[in-house]
Amino acid sequence: MNLLLVEDEPKVVANIKKGLEEKGFTVHMAPDASSAKKLFRCNTYDLVILDILLPQEDGISLCKYFKSKKTNIKIIFLTALSTLDDKLKGFDAGADDYLCKPFEFLELLARINTLLQRSLLEKSNQNILKVADLELNLNTKKAKRNNHDIELTAKEYALLEYLMRNKGIVVSRSEIAEKVWDINFDTGTNVIDVYINFLRKKIDKNHPNKLLHTLIGMGYILKAEDYPDI
Repeated sequence: MNLLLVEDEPKVVANIKKGLEEKGFTVHMAPDASSAKKLFRCNTYDLVILDILLPQEDGISLCKYFKSKKTNIKIIFLTALSTLDDKLKGFDAGADDYLCKPFEFLELLARINTLLQRSLLEKSNQNILKVADLELNLNTKKAKRNNHDIELTAKEYALLEYLMRNKGIVVSRSEIAEKVWDINFDTGTNVIDVYINFLRKKIDKNHPNKLLHTLIGMGYILKAEDYPDI
């Protein structure tokens, strides 16, 4: 994990850097806003530890800058400003946590680990497509419905992914042919209908709420609510 430490007190910087590197983190240091922005533009960070009282530009505006460039970056304010008003300003700027000086390193480490775990969970959830109780994990390439695994072939997976990305939208056979099979649709073939039937049996069989529906003459739709074939 890569961390950016924005702090102008050398003793604080040395202690935090030493402790975090011993825990396996990579730590880049910046004593002021301009150097912090330069590092942020040139590197990818998982978390920023940020003081409020800094040369050139205060940490509040710097926090807003970081969040404007990378909305999911985790930021901890580590500062001597300890009033409730100070904390509210920090959180309003987009901070994810606020720790006052003097502090215990183990508490800082615990807060860092909590935020990084939350970040990993958020990233994982972003890679899961859902329609009702049907889930498709884009990382593991696994599908499940009602927490039961569904075995899919590579082409069935590609078809399901396309339908789930277009949930609630009617997609035509020609669109499926182009996006999933990468071919022009041949009206003389029923390969798409065959695979739709394969997929329907796997995701809808034994489930009262059917998700995959045929609209005759138009195409197919994956929809959570009852949508009987017409």
